[in-house]
Amino acid sequence: MLQNVHTQSFVFKGQAIGWTVASQMEETVGLPGSGDTKKVLRGQAGMRYLPEIQLQTPINEDFSFDAEISANIWGSGLYWSADSTVWEGDVRPYRAWMKFSGDQFEVRGGLQKINFGSANMLRPLMWFDQIDPRDPLQLTDGVWGILGRYYFLNNANIWVWGLIGNDQRKGWEVIPSVKNKPEFGFRVQLPIPGGELATTYHYRLADAEKVFQIPHGAKPHIREKRLALDGKFDYVVGIWFEAVLTHQEIHIPELEYSHALSLGLDYTFGLGNGINVMTEYFTFGSSERPLSGGENVHFSALSANYPFNIINNLNGIIFYDWTNKEFYNFINWSWQYDKWSFYIMGFWNPQRFNLYQGLGDANLYAGRGLQFMVVFNH
Repeated sequence: MLQNVHTQSFVFKGQAIGWTVASQMEETVGLPGSGDTKKVLRGQAGMRYLPEIQLQTPINEDFSFDAEISANIWGSGLYWSADSTVWEGDVRPYRAWMKFSGDQFEVRGGLQKINFGSANMLRPLMWFDQIDPRDPLQLTDGVWGILGRYYFLNNANIWVWGLIGNDQRKGWEVIPSVKNKPEFGFRVQLPIPGGELATTYHYRLADAEKVFQIPHGAKPHIREKRLALDGKFDYVVGIWFEAVLTHQEIHIPELEYSHALSLGLDYTFGLGNGINVMTEYFTFGSSERPLSGGENVHFSALSANYPFNIINNLNGIIFYDWTNKEFYNFINWSWQYDKWSFYIMGFWNPQRFNLYQGLGDANLYAGRGLQFMVVFNH
């Protein structure tokens, strides 16, 4: 007679990261508008360690309990050619969640990563994460909340979430949420011929007084509602889109409505080991009325990836800012050896970085320079 044995799994692992960045920028000297500039060397060196504990406990043949806790331990020094150095560091939780799941559902609560959508580089649905397409490790802070997902047998699925305690800006947010007020939303994803289609909704209270001078009598906390539609299809080429409409009950009329749209294509050419080429177009604007008026910004992105073998890989990304007529250029050569990974990244960007302004290290990639990173996984 065979007997089912439900075993508990306990795993400790971690990721150690070291990096250095050096870039050259032009800095204005003398009176503004004089046109006098000098070249300034700027760089950063740092280390990060992400220890992680995972626990997996089958309850019976139908249900299981999982948990994960990890920390983000880092320190870095930012330096200039003027012999000025700024050191900073922090220790904070990176993930801390528990999950109860069955064959067709899961409920996860705690500090976790929540991300979804169809776009890859220019993502209107980057609501709760800040994943940078230039980052080969795809690191992002989590959010505190509860997420439930149910999977139907036809591959349709429903997400429902509630968040609280997140007073830092998430994704594209300009105004952070009110820390002790709950946020909630849902996502419904349906299979259709050739792909999938989804709609997403989110509601929150934003803390406007942290960003704006609030007029007398105006509400410091403003209600915000987001509605999105996205889809991904696989025909001769991969096709996807994301569209988001946001309404804020704010005292600045021209910011009351905002809209964002991303359209993308990708195709793998049968040359050598296969060259994957991806392109996306992104536009964003705000106005007093939905989908009308206001000033829009427009970006395009082109990415190419070529694996030389199972160890070496080359990836390049070019962004174009149609509003300011500027290019952003990134290239990354990586080596993977069992537990070790090495990356050499080059960038050639405008002096003022208008892309991914909400991401913490975005301005570090202004100007032109190189980054070297080494990663050890255990």
